[in-house]
Amino acid sequence: MMKTIDPTELAQPDLHQILLTAVAPRPICFASTVDKDGNVNLSPYSFFNVFSSNPPIMIFSPARSGRDNSLKHTHQNVLEVPEVVINIVNHPMVEQMSLASTAYDKGVNEFVKAGLTEVPSEKVQPPRVAEAPVSFECTVQEVIELAQTPGAGNLIIAKVELIHINDAYFTNGELDTEKLDLVGRMGGSWYIRASKEALFEIPKPLRTKGIGVDALPKGIRESEVLTGNNLGRLGNLESLPSTLEIDIAGVSHHAKNRSKREIHELAQHLLEHGDTEKAMALLLYGESL
Repeated sequence: MMKTIDPTELAQPDLHQILLTAVAPRPICFASTVDKDGNVNLSPYSFFNVFSSNPPIMIFSPARSGRDNSLKHTHQNVLEVPEVVINIVNHPMVEQMSLASTAYDKGVNEFVKAGLTEVPSEKVQPPRVAEAPVSFECTVQEVIELAQTPGAGNLIIAKVELIHINDAYFTNGELDTEKLDLVGRMGGSWYIRASKEALFEIPKPLRTKGIGVDALPKGIRESEVLTGNNLGRLGNLESLPSTLEIDIAGVSHHAKNRSKREIHELAQHLLEHGDTEKAMALLLYGESL
């Protein structure tokens, strides 16, 4: 059963809760800005992502208040000084980031309130956060106000002019996902931590084309054991193994005296441990029995 909802029939807070809980995890833009008088503001926004690498463009959206329809100070600031530093948030600073989201009065410096360190930027006026693993100095290209109603977003399109990366987060010259220890925003008061236990890899079909789930034998496609994820991993292979390749894989002794279900369970175990080719060979051998 599915519950179908017309968003126009929901109160804004209820729609907001559904959207933010369902569309997650979301990366966090920790935006530092200044107003025309040089007052610094630092605020986090999870309506945020990167949208282009050439030119390097990031977009975030400070929404109007759902309570009084007021504009965020960040929004007001970039209209006065069209520059922003987008600081990336990781686990060691997540509590300070949350504190900085407090609705302090205009002119209050959240760097001070949250105990974070200002570092002068090189190409833009707003300072960057010293504690952030990565900071992007940006110029604001455009601000698109989506509506004038409570909860309406305001897209701030920012072009990256300079990138600062803490050396501690490199491994062999590349940014290390595990070391970054990033966090993402979930619904309500929940966050998610991109720690080692939560990370997993999926081979990306960038240079070759996977055969697709439709190319798998019917007995494999309609397995009572294999999940959609299992089938997706098998469909990412470039080709089905030949009879010779199945023999070389040496799977016959694994399938001996096993039921089809047991063969599929064993193949699933192999898939979960990254041995996709052997799993496929075993499944195909099982289909021939």
